[in-house]
Amino acid sequence: MTRFLLSLCLGVLSLSAAEKPNIIFFMADDMGMGDTSAYQDFTGNAAEVQLYTPQMERLARLGVRFTDAHTPSSRCTPTRYGLLTGRYPWRSRMKWWVLFGAQGDPLIEADRPTLASMLRGAGYGTGMVGKWHVGLRYRQSNGQPAAAWIDADLTQLLHTTPLDHGFDFARYTSRSHGTSGPDANHRNAAKRNRPNQTVGPGHLHGRKAVGATKEGKQLVAEGDGAYVLTRLGSRHSDHALEFLNAHVGGAQTKERPFFVYYPANSNHGPYTPDKAIGGRPVAGAARTKSGAPMDARHDYIYENDVALGRLIDWLEATPDPRRAGRKLIENTLVIFTSDNGAEKNSNIATGPFRSHKGSCYEGGHRVPFIAAWPAGGVGDGRADTPGQSNDSIIGLTDMYATFAEMAGAALPDLASGAKGAEDSVSVLPALRGKTLRNRPPLFFNDHKEAKADPAAAAMRVENWKLFFDASLLREGIAQPVELFDLAADPKEERNLIDDPKHQHLIRKLTQTALRYRRVATRLADVAPVRATFDWRSEEGGEAGALAKAFHLASARGKTAVDQGTGLRLTLAGEHGGKFSTNFRGLGLGGGQVLQVDDGQALRIQFDRDVIVESVAIVAGNGVCGGFYQMGKAAPLAIYCVDADNDEKTQHGVISDLGVLRAGQVLRLDSKPHHGVEAAGQWRLGAITVRILK
Repeated sequence: MTRFLLSLCLGVLSLSAAEKPNIIFFMADDMGMGDTSAYQDFTGNAAEVQLYTPQMERLARLGVRFTDAHTPSSRCTPTRYGLLTGRYPWRSRMKWWVLFGAQGDPLIEADRPTLASMLRGAGYGTGMVGKWHVGLRYRQSNGQPAAAWIDADLTQLLHTTPLDHGFDFARYTSRSHGTSGPDANHRNAAKRNRPNQTVGPGHLHGRKAVGATKEGKQLVAEGDGAYVLTRLGSRHSDHALEFLNAHVGGAQTKERPFFVYYPANSNHGPYTPDKAIGGRPVAGAARTKSGAPMDARHDYIYENDVALGRLIDWLEATPDPRRAGRKLIENTLVIFTSDNGAEKNSNIATGPFRSHKGSCYEGGHRVPFIAAWPAGGVGDGRADTPGQSNDSIIGLTDMYATFAEMAGAALPDLASGAKGAEDSVSVLPALRGKTLRNRPPLFFNDHKEAKADPAAAAMRVENWKLFFDASLLREGIAQPVELFDLAADPKEERNLIDDPKHQHLIRKLTQTALRYRRVATRLADVAPVRATFDWRSEEGGEAGALAKAFHLASARGKTAVDQGTGLRLTLAGEHGGKFSTNFRGLGLGGGQVLQVDDGQALRIQFDRDVIVESVAIVAGNGVCGGFYQMGKAAPLAIYCVDADNDEKTQHGVISDLGVLRAGQVLRLDSKPHHGVEAAGQWRLGAITVRILK
């Protein structure tokens, strides 16, 4: 595994002087492998039921089709986070579900690099059109950050948008199209589009809500700013070409490569196909391979096929300003994929796989993935050949490292404290036709079939797939519940978890899961030695040694030494006289209660460089609010093991905080860092770190 990662890093050096390709990443919404005829021979769908997608077939002939490609989650928001950051989404606060409502607090940290910021740093022009759904922050009427939708003023420029995450150009919806704004063509449009509407901001251009009016949150009902669901397909396609034409025609940009991120709204429900895109009919135009008309859902899937074909046509027709006498299609990597499996449990839509969207069974996260880049050896670039097929295991989290290698950009140095691409490995060799072996494991989360808690997860290692209950993501405790051999059982019908001959394998895979759960994939071999400081005592029982030592001690500063490693921790409180410990952990006196509250904070330092694996914050009867901050990194909202600030249950340990240098401060603060969110009232339960070699 270490050799695999090292070879990928060396590959960046060998490609750094090569001509950088353009990149177009087109991602459908809720599309299964059976929803495209490009995989018909693989899924086995009959011609009478198979949607005909000629442009996806065209891309597959030009390039390579992957049959074992995966999203990091089975739902919208977390997959987008994992794709854009190269980091598993469950390392953020999002343990399952999606950002919801008209505002979800931004999920990507302010200082976290993304695909777009990495490529922009490598000289690319960056644009996105389509569905964002990783969170926005609005502004109040006074220009200050808004706490939520309720205090947002849509006439103000938005505070946090895709422009803050590496994109130069952005034309997008805040989340799924049906919940991003009141549809101006809806039969009850006048009732839904009122000053107090709670649906969403409508069309967003950069930081601007283009349909905003001075009538509260009411949006314009007519004209280009009107939010019409059945016009989104052509609108996004037109905006993509607007960005591309401006880039290749601009005196300051034409000598630079471009990156287009195109996460389409289709085919997420409601099914609202456009009338036409670029003059090509969409609504009513979907056909089976045998030529029969299909329904609105398939029209909406077909919308992506038409939009993809329009891009390929443009690339084939447009001269490359960086390569005289050549067309852009030759040196552009075009990728088509989906954000998760099909939204419906259909053997046709999901192909030969179990379940669908919202599941960690294969139908929830195994997706179509087609790529072509003729000049880079990704396919032969010929539409008259059958194209290549590759069964390598790849994930959307791998795109960060893959694009970095193509662009000659080094990955962030995690051991030095940098953030970025924690779980990403380059799959460029697979794109070029090789079969990957011995890659690091892939994880998938959000499992609606879990018996108790959908924040469950599965791990894939070669042909083995091991499922865990929610304690893996919530607490870092591994409880395996299902095992499948996908080579022999791709439909996941025979659970081998109780098979005596597989118990050694299960123990081995469980240790692997813990290893990668507790620390980033690219740091798994760097810091094996752990130390835990736990201030909790058993409820109603004897306090532990650490709890006893800190109880009623001065909060000006107290040290503790881990007996196993000799690691020294120093803990100080702000605005508190003495520490207070109980079965929930450590708090501070001097506030409203004996917790950390009322503007108080804890400051934690170590005498050696460490990776902060997890911090357990316990709300108890308090409030999960405030922020944490590693050194000078961007502050992030606190979530607790027993509470959170979302309507969905995103509780758990704060995990994978990164590297804290000796003497640097980890700050746990009860104050809201924007001044508008909930203040905290909680205790510090425990902190676990790994000592860097």
